[in-house]
Amino acid sequence: MGNRTTDFLEMRNHTYPLKTGINRTLEFEKKGLCSYSCNPAVKCGHDCLYCSTGAMMRMHPAFKACGENPFGHGYSICDPSTPERIAKDAQKIRKPGLVQLSTICDAWSPEAQNHELGRRCLQALLAEPEWFVRILTKNSAVRSDFDIIEKHKDRVLLGISITATPERADVTGVLEPNASSITQRMSVMIKAAQSGFRTYAMLCPLMPGISDDQKSIDRLVEFSTHINAEEIFAEPINPRGPALKDCQEELEIWGYEKEAKAFEKIRIRKNWSRYVVNLVKNVQKSVQKYSDISKLRFLLYPSGLTSEDKAQIRKDDAGVIWLGKG
Repeated sequence: MGNRTTDFLEMRNHTYPLKTGINRTLEFEKKGLCSYSCNPAVKCGHDCLYCSTGAMMRMHPAFKACGENPFGHGYSICDPSTPERIAKDAQKIRKPGLVQLSTICDAWSPEAQNHELGRRCLQALLAEPEWFVRILTKNSAVRSDFDIIEKHKDRVLLGISITATPERADVTGVLEPNASSITQRMSVMIKAAQSGFRTYAMLCPLMPGISDDQKSIDRLVEFSTHINAEEIFAEPINPRGPALKDCQEELEIWGYEKEAKAFEKIRIRKNWSRYVVNLVKNVQKSVQKYSDISKLRFLLYPSGLTSEDKAQIRKDDAGVIWLGKG
């Protein structure tokens, strides 16, 4: 399914000079994802309606410079010169480690592909032998760079965000308008596993009324074992900013009334909290059934939970990574 209002070629694609290449990231270290991050953009062209980047990056000067609303849609902002900064940082940082490409945007989104950002960033990082890279993308275009990964199999972890089963490709196409289809993403992960690449599963986010039921999670976790995932990450949809409202309204426009009501319901804090409790239980059950609970990394910011639900999760928080202050 195409973009909800325009084709990608009609999107507003901006470039803006960023200042950093490789950043230290304590928050993502707590998540168990990486110690460093590389982000060649502040807004990627996949344009997912539930994206929380706008809420996190809303004060970045790039939005004002490009005349865009950080919570808006239909545009991208990237910096084609990012790989050059990454190359410099990769050489001068004294303690190399695991770096994620990327944490707030996607280095293989359509506009990033126009500048070969994913490939160039990956080359810049792997040129230095002590760096390890965790790739995270929603785009099957990463397959075109398998030749690079092949040369550095031991130093690259590949993950493609899979947010639902293939049967829900219709509705994910509404919420992730410019990302590759679920089937395409799964196909690339299968190919990666067959090629002997290191893989991990990123089931994020698992959305209400779409992919939070036990049957769907079972299938996704079973798929994770099929691709030999070293870790299984999962998380609920982030309630920050206007994301839940945007998703609800777009689903209504496209006639997905049941799914729209599921999003509307969790806009109330106590309902979002209950959705998370059930999601944690469902994911734990699936991982215990099809994999190993030691592989689970359920990422959870508890600030939106009610005290009762927080206490309930803590009674059995196997695989839960508690984030945020305290």
